[in-house]
Amino acid sequence: GIFSSRRIERATYRDIGVRFVAANLHPDHDTIATFRRTNRGAIEAAFAQVLLVARETGLLRLGVVSIDGTKIDADASKYRSLRYDRIRALREQLAVDIAKLMDQAEHADATDRDPQALPEELARRETLKAKLDEACARLEADAKAQAEAARPAYEKKKAVHDAKTGRRGQAPKPPDDEPPPDRQISLTDPDSRLMRRSDAHEFRQAYNAQAVVCAEGSQLIVTTGVVATPADAPSFADTVLSMEHTIGLPKTVLADTGYASGQAVRDLRKKGIDPLVAIGRPCARRPYDFRPHPAAKEPRRITEPWRLAMKARLETTEAGDLYRLRKQTVEPVFGIIKSIMGFRKFSLRGLAKVTTEWTLVALAYNCKRMARLQAA
Repeated sequence: GIFSSRRIERATYRDIGVRFVAANLHPDHDTIATFRRTNRGAIEAAFAQVLLVARETGLLRLGVVSIDGTKIDADASKYRSLRYDRIRALREQLAVDIAKLMDQAEHADATDRDPQALPEELARRETLKAKLDEACARLEADAKAQAEAARPAYEKKKAVHDAKTGRRGQAPKPPDDEPPPDRQISLTDPDSRLMRRSDAHEFRQAYNAQAVVCAEGSQLIVTTGVVATPADAPSFADTVLSMEHTIGLPKTVLADTGYASGQAVRDLRKKGIDPLVAIGRPCARRPYDFRPHPAAKEPRRITEPWRLAMKARLETTEAGDLYRLRKQTVEPVFGIIKSIMGFRKFSLRGLAKVTTEWTLVALAYNCKRMARLQAA
């Protein structure tokens, strides 16, 4: 795969296949980059049109699908990511530095000295302070939004606690609308987050790219999504339901334990979708639980009714055989995109633009996959 706009421009002169696709035209690299950045609607429409063609030709059957996510590096360095407490300290220091430079500039004007170096130093610090102000405001706004979202659950827990009079126990804590000191944000791409890559066990500035793949033989990507959180569960239902207005909803969706969310399962079932979600083993059955010294606390148990029901269902032969399709459908797709097509890092910045770029990558994958299926 070729993802650089400059390399694509060169390929329109050197690569016969690219020249054929480009109708022997040679768009400038800036034109290519601008198109990728500003044509989200056209890219999404083309993605949906390819899926409709695949269904009409019999290549796509939308019954069982698999969902998974993979971490894709953002166009930002993790070393440009700062903690909330560090941002506040730097803002205070920059305010002091700017005030000193202003005093030096006034003194230079009064003594007729040449203050050429002062404007550059002043502008550099003011630019950095503006970035820090924006990052700090963003963290505080996100914290307030999360606190408001968590308030209904807190009120419910508090009401249950207050109703249980005579019982000992700590009252639930209200949601805090202040960012924790260790909350981090990138100055280069504020939408991206520090995420751990499971293969390398290291933290990278990245996005969580989601893909829903047909599990009935075609391995075509039927919908995509990008989230700025390492967890998969919060976007589970929204990602699957986004198919409704493009290609239609599936009958069954297969997901690993990272998507285990009671609310998402209920939302999918309301739409007539049957989710099969893996449920982790209780702590008492894990191999490392058999230690010579007993644990100080009671190990965590699976107690939620929907989890127990899902776990019992997956232990049946029919559901177990169906769930085994997940690994052999969605995970190879990520392997092809990363290892064969070579897409491991986003070129654009910001969640909206990154989502468009991921849709474009999925569109390219589907075109390659359809060509392979038709040739078989």
